[in-house]
Amino acid sequence: MSRGLSRRQFLCGAGASALALQIPRLAVGAPVVTSTPLITRAIPSSGERIPAIGMGTWQTFDVDGDADAMAGRVAVLRAFFDGGGTVVDSSPMYGSSDEVMGYALEALGARERVFAATKIWTGDESATRRQADTSRDKWGIARFDLLQVHNLVGWRGHLDTLKAMKDSGEVRYVGVTTSHGRQHDELARIMESEPLDFVQLTYNLVDREVERRLLPLAQERGIAVIVNRPFRGGQLFRRFGREPLPSWAEGAGCRNWAEFFLKFIIAHPAVTCAIQATSKVSHMAQNTGAMAGQLPDDDQRQRMAQFIASR
Repeated sequence: MSRGLSRRQFLCGAGASALALQIPRLAVGAPVVTSTPLITRAIPSSGERIPAIGMGTWQTFDVDGDADAMAGRVAVLRAFFDGGGTVVDSSPMYGSSDEVMGYALEALGARERVFAATKIWTGDESATRRQADTSRDKWGIARFDLLQVHNLVGWRGHLDTLKAMKDSGEVRYVGVTTSHGRQHDELARIMESEPLDFVQLTYNLVDREVERRLLPLAQERGIAVIVNRPFRGGQLFRRFGREPLPSWAEGAGCRNWAEFFLKFIIAHPAVTCAIQATSKVSHMAQNTGAMAGQLPDDDQRQRMAQFIASR
């Protein structure tokens, strides 16, 4: 889809392409039903429950202009919904991800199914509503469920506007995000002083600093936690993906490395949702599979962390 072409124009003009031919068959059906209930978590500020595994779009959905890649992302999003996911997180920072997400939601007829989360990413603290409106139009939705200040950029002005938008019903939840350890002290101060619904931060089997202060603070303050970079940007798979799982992993509810990495995270009582990202349908099926079955207990989580630290 070119910059001068809307999603609808692209879709209508692609009648000869495989993607256009597939779209009538791609509609998302009823929510997934499994023999094992999916793992969900409550948003502390409302009690609303959301699936414990969400989806991010950084890099993976930045494929505007590549019809084959866009068809692939439609398939990935469908696999995410079929696996029971609803929470999708994006940002204006992520290139064409917003446009591609809007295209995929239209192709799947899934706008009513998504828990739509994006970020405000601009140093202009007067541009909050304008950027939110632009992102909403790209997604093709009536409103976002969650708007977050991206990496604390201009957080004071943006958060004031976001709180007013929440009061007026323009957004359901508000929050702030970081993916930088150097911002943890500032994030803690914001959590202590502002009425946040969500925070987003980095947490995985290697990056565990947030266990010390931020995760307990979120529990204390009743703030939902979205975890980003659960695979450490793919590093955990590159380090361990070719090795067999430890023999005791199945007893902790883990059938593959994706479940091992994700279940460690979502088993923490402060974590509400972990957002993973992939461009492969087979990987998405494994990732959403972490919402099924048992979670590791405290002793098993400690053993998982010790195993990774020892390698």
